[in-house]
Amino acid sequence: MYTETLYKKALKQEFLTIDEGFFLYENAPTSDLMFIGNELRKQNQPKEKENKVGWIIDRNVNITNVCIAQCEFCNFYRRPGAPDIYTTSLEEYNEKIKVLKEKGGNQLLMQGGLHPKLGLKYYKKLFSDLKKNHPDIKLHALGPAEIHHIARISKTSYKDVLVQLTEAGLDSLPGAGAEILIDRVRKTVSRGKCTAKQWLDVMREAHKLNIVTSATMMFGHIETNRERIEHFVKLREVQSEKPENSEGFTTFIPWPFQDEGTELNEKSGVKNQTSGDEYVRTIALARIMMPNIKNMQASWLTVGKKIGQLSLHAGANDFGSIMIEENVVSVAGADHSFNAEQIQEAIKEAGFEPAFRNQAYEYL
Repeated sequence: MYTETLYKKALKQEFLTIDEGFFLYENAPTSDLMFIGNELRKQNQPKEKENKVGWIIDRNVNITNVCIAQCEFCNFYRRPGAPDIYTTSLEEYNEKIKVLKEKGGNQLLMQGGLHPKLGLKYYKKLFSDLKKNHPDIKLHALGPAEIHHIARISKTSYKDVLVQLTEAGLDSLPGAGAEILIDRVRKTVSRGKCTAKQWLDVMREAHKLNIVTSATMMFGHIETNRERIEHFVKLREVQSEKPENSEGFTTFIPWPFQDEGTELNEKSGVKNQTSGDEYVRTIALARIMMPNIKNMQASWLTVGKKIGQLSLHAGANDFGSIMIEENVVSVAGADHSFNAEQIQEAIKEAGFEPAFRNQAYEYL
């Protein structure tokens, strides 16, 4: 009977408490959660977009593999001074953008490590040079952890960093580096990154500046189910604080920890044991707990085509990017792939209409 009460509350888009969300996570049948997640998906979309599922063509470019964060789930980073460190050159960006345009894309997802010597001056010049050479390319770049790092080594505020980077060409801010927004967890898996509050505070500043942002969650490692629900609530609270003229978080993207070759796996024995059912339940609970975030993206890269398609019936309304040149989760075991034709066909097979979009979730 208690579940029925919570179902009614969720379908009215009322905010469930952490205890209520945790109760559903632990007790509600997957079929019920999928039904409610799907109903909320439809409520969040205009009638004419109700059956559309978004997708995008962008290219991942790692700015540098030098990082002092030493996240235990990442085997991509290199410590300063390692023999195989690199920082991507402008010439290399130009070549990568040429290939991106040939494939019909116009956005770079630019992320990198917390390089101890790359500050605000470096990123301003990089973004302005890229925009000068490619004014039509959208820069979906960095993330709260990088913004915190840049602000720290440049001795300035989050707001100042964001203002100067947007003036230089930053178009939108990915929600990378969230992992689980609980400091107990972060002190183990990403001890060199910003705290949960600092991550959220960067996003608060971005929303005040009306910068398009996204939110993420990497789960299935050392966090508890209750901490996943707490993560949702923290994101929901920040979304509730955004100014009326700001979109805030345009989307939420959860993906399971990829364990292959990571320190978390090899040193601590932590494995990704997230089942397809658990992933679908997570998508549905995300939709239920965060009704103020319009879009939910299924991570086909980490869970595969079939679970991704099932997620579209549990609250997700987006299939993300074809992911040209993804280097981080792929080297930890995420080996699924799509081209532009395949991602559209997968969406159609699931019973939806593929809709090509931009990072602001505007269908093109």
